[in-house]
Amino acid sequence: MPHLDLTDPAHAYFFGFAQTDGSLYAGTGRRGRLTIELSQRDEDVLHSFTALFTVPSRVTYRERTTNFGPHRSVVWTLCDRTFRQELVELGLPTGRKSTSVAPPTTAFSVRDYLRGLVDGDGSVGFTRTGRPFVSFVTASRPLAEFFCTQAREIAGACRTPSRNRRDDIYNPLVTSDPAASLAAWLYPAGCLALERKRAAAALVAAWTRPASMRARPLAGARRWTAEEDAAVFNGTLREAAARLSRTEKAVNIRRSRLRQASRTHR
Repeated sequence: MPHLDLTDPAHAYFFGFAQTDGSLYAGTGRRGRLTIELSQRDEDVLHSFTALFTVPSRVTYRERTTNFGPHRSVVWTLCDRTFRQELVELGLPTGRKSTSVAPPTTAFSVRDYLRGLVDGDGSVGFTRTGRPFVSFVTASRPLAEFFCTQAREIAGACRTPSRNRRDDIYNPLVTSDPAASLAAWLYPAGCLALERKRAAAALVAAWTRPASMRARPLAGARRWTAEEDAAVFNGTLREAAARLSRTEKAVNIRRSRLRQASRTHR
């Protein structure tokens, strides 16, 4: 009988977490192991993993000195060969996985899997200016695309995966109202999660936009039509904006995009 059922919310969360923070070693013969190492402050989730499966696993503690001083971490280890083989078949490769890892191809609980990814390699909180955000960091384009797809479908935030120049990794970011919506959906009451991120998500979900902050249109908002594109250059910016019931800024941006598209296709 399979150990993992990704339609089970807890299993889906575990798999997303393992894909980001886990390390799967093949070893020789029947040897091998899956390890997940976290700061000791997050050890509760690793004890939850131990209780989640019937195969043997263990939690150990590790102390070392870093550039920031003494650090105590906790390591969850599982060695069962059949369990490890299931992980590989579901999409967790052995060895280096940063660029090749991707969402499962079988049915899975999307919300819980995404929460596992965010708990492993994401952030939930507020910027220095007090704006709420949910972000994800990955070297995998399939995972970046998955995050962006869910951000659009759940919160209406349109994001296009692109690598940053400094680290050559993806770091999609959702802020403001879409972040509040995404956090509320991602961390429902009673879900399996890192407690500190659950607490942060609750604060983000409770955020309301100040009256002085202008709201941006979401993905499901009004889109430009072919008829509007045909009329966008008629008259001045003010005249076109009034005729199309758009802002002057929106009309100016649309004009620029249409001009760029025209030059590209010449």
